[in-house]
Amino acid sequence: MEKKFYQMTPDERRQTLNLSAQTEQILSQMTLEYDIANNLIENQISEFELPMGLAQNFIVNNERYLVPMVTEEPSVIAAASNGAKIAGNFTATIKERLMRGQIVFYEVKNPTAIAQKITENQLEIFAHAEKTYPSIIKRGGGLRSISSRFFDEQSFLSVDFKVDVQDAMGANIVNSILEGVAELFREWFPEEKILFSILSNFATESLVKVSCEIPVARLSKTSNGAEVAEKIAAASQFSKLDPYRATTHNKGIMNGINAVVLATGNDTRAIAAGIHAYAAKSGHYQGLATWRVQADVLVGELELPLPVATVGGGVKVLPKAQAAMEILTITEAKKLAQLIVAVGLAQNLAALRALVSEGIQQGHMSLQARSLALSVGAKGDEVAKITSRLRQEKLMNQAVAEKLLADIRKAPKK
Repeated sequence: MEKKFYQMTPDERRQTLNLSAQTEQILSQMTLEYDIANNLIENQISEFELPMGLAQNFIVNNERYLVPMVTEEPSVIAAASNGAKIAGNFTATIKERLMRGQIVFYEVKNPTAIAQKITENQLEIFAHAEKTYPSIIKRGGGLRSISSRFFDEQSFLSVDFKVDVQDAMGANIVNSILEGVAELFREWFPEEKILFSILSNFATESLVKVSCEIPVARLSKTSNGAEVAEKIAAASQFSKLDPYRATTHNKGIMNGINAVVLATGNDTRAIAAGIHAYAAKSGHYQGLATWRVQADVLVGELELPLPVATVGGGVKVLPKAQAAMEILTITEAKKLAQLIVAVGLAQNLAALRALVSEGIQQGHMSLQARSLALSVGAKGDEVAKITSRLRQEKLMNQAVAEKLLADIRKAPKK
């Protein structure tokens, strides 16, 4: 009997693709163990590599960190390190760390009766939730509160559950509790219809706030630091007004956040979705970081929903994620979240400072030259030579890089 695609080994799957010998060789090169790679995703054929580097100079709540970051974009790690050096100590706080889940009824006939019964029988719901996922209770977590929201459109009723998931991201914990309680609700409300039961990635009960205070003199070695500070504050203000600028403002923040989330094996998609939803919480998409000048100090603040984990999922399955956690020396999810938001604020600081002073391209393109050299096929010491020459050119693009590479290879060997 012929195997279905999902039943094949990775080697067998690649053989069905009519690949060139070079591509087959590239895809067959793996560092992840077979069992990890083939069982982590479906229809696995290879792995995809990205560079991991370390951002330096980070101090959060008076604790120093080297920060592993995974990214393909030049200048991200340098900018984060530079922003952290300028900022000094970041102050980070978390009021609570809960995840929200929803059991959603639709075409509801009597929302008041549902809400009332849930309110009057919360002890039974809590007991059912504990029975459904007892291990989280042993770790000090579990269901913390229940509330309801009614939507007139299509008569939806969302029953919201807030769960303490401890150091996990919490999707499996919350979803398991919801499924268990949904069965109880089906017994209580046989005439009503449940649409779904699912975790929300808009983690407004897992907000992390990070701030820093920077003497304006620290913002410029050659020009007026106070002027740079005022421009940074103005750029921050503009990001609150214009969604076109806000998107790029927030992309810069996500350069740092996504790189650390990825390095630690956390869910980049869930984190990004929640953060961008938070940017639009007022109904108008805005820049997330805020900068203002107070006397001779530039004050920066960034508040984000950030329910990252230090246990479970990719954090414990991926060897490089485990290595990143060892470098960080962090075991608590709250501390990891605080550090990641600090990285986002440092990234924003470095970007805005460059943007309002020498311009974003000067520093970015200097590092981009290396990537450009690689993209045209430079090897070994050719990369350094082309990078150096590109920096001296008026135009820095692929055509120029290709010409420089050809010139280098035509030159007589010494």
